[in-house]
Amino acid sequence: MAAAVGLAERGYLELGGAERSGRHGLRELVFSLPGGGNPPAGPRGCGSAGGFWYQENAQLGSVTRNRFIHWATSGATLELVEESLDINLLNNAVQLRFQNCNLLPQGVHIFETQNHVVILVSTNQTVHRLMLPHPARMYRSELITESQMQSVFTDIGKLHFRDPLNYCVIPTVPGLSPFSTASAAWLTGDGGSLFALPSASGGIFVLNLPPYDMPSTSFVELKQSSVMQRLLTGWMPTAIRGDQNPSDLPVSLSVHCREHDALLFALYQDHKLRMWSYKNQMCLMVADMLEFVPVNKDLRLIGGSGHRLQLAYSESLGLYIGVYLHAPRQGQFCVFQLVSTESHRYSLDHISSLFTSQETLIDFALTTSEIWALWHDDENQTTVKYINFEHNVAGQWNQVSVQPLPAEEVNIRDDQDPRETFTEAIFLPGQFTNAALLKALQIFSQEAERYKDLSWDELKKEITIALEDEFQGNVTEYEFSHEEFRQLQIEFWSKFYAYCLQYQEELSRPLALLLNHYTNMVCLLKKGYFSFLVPCSLMDHLYLLPDEQLINEVESAGLDESDFSHDLLSLLQCLRLIGESVSVEMALTMEMACFRLQSPERAAEQILKDLIANDTENMMEDIHSKLQEIKNPVNAIGMLIREMDYETDVEMDRGFIQPINVRMHLSQLYGSSTTVNMVCRCVYKMSMTRLLICRDLLILQQLLLRLGDAILLGGDQLFHTQQNLLHRTSILLLSYYVIRWASQRLASDVPVDELESNLQHLSVLKLTDSTTITPLKLVSCPQTIVELFFQEGARKHIISQLFQSNAALDETCLSWPQMFSAISSYLLQFLWPSNPNFLFPECLMGACQYAQLQEYIRLLEPWCHVNVGSCRFMMGHCYLVTGEHHKVNLCLKMFFFF
Repeated sequence: MAAAVGLAERGYLELGGAERSGRHGLRELVFSLPGGGNPPAGPRGCGSAGGFWYQENAQLGSVTRNRFIHWATSGATLELVEESLDINLLNNAVQLRFQNCNLLPQGVHIFETQNHVVILVSTNQTVHRLMLPHPARMYRSELITESQMQSVFTDIGKLHFRDPLNYCVIPTVPGLSPFSTASAAWLTGDGGSLFALPSASGGIFVLNLPPYDMPSTSFVELKQSSVMQRLLTGWMPTAIRGDQNPSDLPVSLSVHCREHDALLFALYQDHKLRMWSYKNQMCLMVADMLEFVPVNKDLRLIGGSGHRLQLAYSESLGLYIGVYLHAPRQGQFCVFQLVSTESHRYSLDHISSLFTSQETLIDFALTTSEIWALWHDDENQTTVKYINFEHNVAGQWNQVSVQPLPAEEVNIRDDQDPRETFTEAIFLPGQFTNAALLKALQIFSQEAERYKDLSWDELKKEITIALEDEFQGNVTEYEFSHEEFRQLQIEFWSKFYAYCLQYQEELSRPLALLLNHYTNMVCLLKKGYFSFLVPCSLMDHLYLLPDEQLINEVESAGLDESDFSHDLLSLLQCLRLIGESVSVEMALTMEMACFRLQSPERAAEQILKDLIANDTENMMEDIHSKLQEIKNPVNAIGMLIREMDYETDVEMDRGFIQPINVRMHLSQLYGSSTTVNMVCRCVYKMSMTRLLICRDLLILQQLLLRLGDAILLGGDQLFHTQQNLLHRTSILLLSYYVIRWASQRLASDVPVDELESNLQHLSVLKLTDSTTITPLKLVSCPQTIVELFFQEGARKHIISQLFQSNAALDETCLSWPQMFSAISSYLLQFLWPSNPNFLFPECLMGACQYAQLQEYIRLLEPWCHVNVGSCRFMMGHCYLVTGEHHKVNLCLKMFFFF
């Protein structure tokens, strides 16, 4: 297994996740006010998002384990989706449209009680309460063994949205403030629902939807003079209360519920933070945030419309308050701890101030030790950073490697067919979402109504037909030369590819961060889908970072100041310099060498010659200068190789045997399509990154051999490099090439009867003990053979490795960063070609993936000397199934000879 002593897992990268509605079977419901209501006033909101985690989602034995709800708004539309990392949920998406209303930004709040999931919604004219059955009440047994189950949204269509007990029209007096869109909501102990909204008079009014056994709605207004005016039957004229300046209005609201009270925190445009007690109906604390800003003279003249507020609570540490203060050129985070005395006086204990130069903050999340922040700039670049404010004295933020958009252009070689090349680029797994492709098809064909709710296969077919029809309509009038025909193909496909890019970029616009305080999972919610931020090794993290962030990241890398650590970081910087200089044509040299089973070492030598011949920017001098900083390059290279090597003898299913009820609970753990997709995309991302690292490392070693003793400090090290490190790096490169290939190679659809017949034949030959392989499940995107392997075989073995203790179910809490890192690492071990386990090829043969299995064995044959006999036998079996009987005898002879 990869070594852990050198570069610890401390970086994060973004993995694209599920689409918001494409595969969920979205249902649409409409709420309309009696009489139609009034058209919404003011500009349409740009959209917001958020989410909710069940309280017991981290407990291994809970029915709500690994389940959460995320939502997104756009104007009058609210989309709600329930996700599970364990089980595929049915009827798990719904779209609610509020006619003649606009949803308030962050106006959706989700809670759970013993019997219900409660969704509170605020619009500019109404407030709503949706009561759904709790998952724990939907199933007869807490032990869930099915691969799919009903979502909490299954029966949402049966709710009476216009029941007066579940919604209320906001009165025109005091009414909502036109200058603020902040809101908050919470549940009372007796089953009531409270909504806090900025009033037009400058205060905050709280609207109470009572429990079902109480008849009337009540209203309370909080004034900045600490006077509470309770309005039960009517509304006091605005003139009596007195209008206030818009700068005194709250821009961000948040609530902390205690046993018998609710503390309402309001951050105002006048830069003051106020805390109200709903029970005592008074303001308990006022704090001027500008007192914590070093230079605040100019800020006092500017309204704080960009300020943000978040809360985090821990039973052991108490309540933490995070405030983001927006300034034109520099933002500032302030973290406080709420302190109370025996006389119920409150104050703020200033914990930390953190500065950032980003302009537009989209969202941030707070824990009792960390801040995660999301920015989006004018160039459509998304930035995610996090920082531990307790231990980071220098104030250095850690950068997340976000998922880039697809390449702006598709490079087509002279020997490639444009149609095939564009088709491969567009339909590459994880490249474009279904929604982006569908929108591009609608615009390209100008038939929006014709194409709706298409599956992935249908979408691919319709896109191909639409482009071919459009193309043929432009080439029938006169004859073209071959080159003109080719250029016209490129023109049409490039036009469609540009549409795909346009809508993929639009759907990728970030809306919010979603942080799970129970398992430490972090999600990035976007307009069209959501993604996961998962841990990665520092090696991968530093290699992927843009240049401008690398220096800061190296300073905060968390390594010691030893010569060895310095050598590792300098080595990675050398590899980055090489990687940035390798052109598309040079990269293709290595790709073709791997595909054609040629020597990677010779390909690296050729690339180095091309780099030297085309070095117009003195790149070689920069690399040579950086190499001079490495005191022992051989040791550093050896450490990097050990870090990337997953060769091991995996011992499966040995040790403690769990009780039957624990095994049943574990049978579905991390088995949903969402998790399968995410884990396998992580393996693809790791294999892609490390393939590049190995390529650049091979080139660097060829350079070291050229430089000789001047760098390597002795003939022994030169010989060691040539005979040992080069060969080991080549094997690593080829291993990651095969894993990357498998992560992109699609699995074939196989009829059920063919699968069953194949399993019967294998069982007669005693070649498999598996009877669980099933037809490929209905998913929005095609399934790769790595996803098939993880779903049908590897996951069961991995989970058995992770849970070998006798801990009780209710005592076992899931930590997502640890679990995800372990699962990804084990999956890489199972896929590693030189490991003795043979599960991956066995799975391919059992699932009738004969073409894929033949290509897999072909890629291994020249260099992998493990399981050679098994590979030859399987190749013979593939020939037998595909009717190439003349090749079977040769394979069997080689098998018996082996």
